[in-house]
Amino acid sequence: MNNTEIRELSTKELGARIKAEKLQLTKTMFNHAVTPLENTNSIKDSKKLIARLLTEQKRRQLELANAQ
Repeated sequence: MNNTEIRELSTKELGARIKAEKLQLTKTMFNHAVTPLENTNSIKDSKKLIARLLTEQKRRQLELANAQ
């Protein structure tokens, strides 16, 4: 998911996606602790995606606060 796709999400979809990605990251990290993953880059990619989603959420909050 790239930045343009993230910007197209509604605020509710963005929040749901953040929650789902955090849950997926937790599961992936737990699975990696039990049995090593073949592709450990998936953990790094998940963290980066969550950071991009949170950044967009914060940007929207700041825009809303500045508009008022």
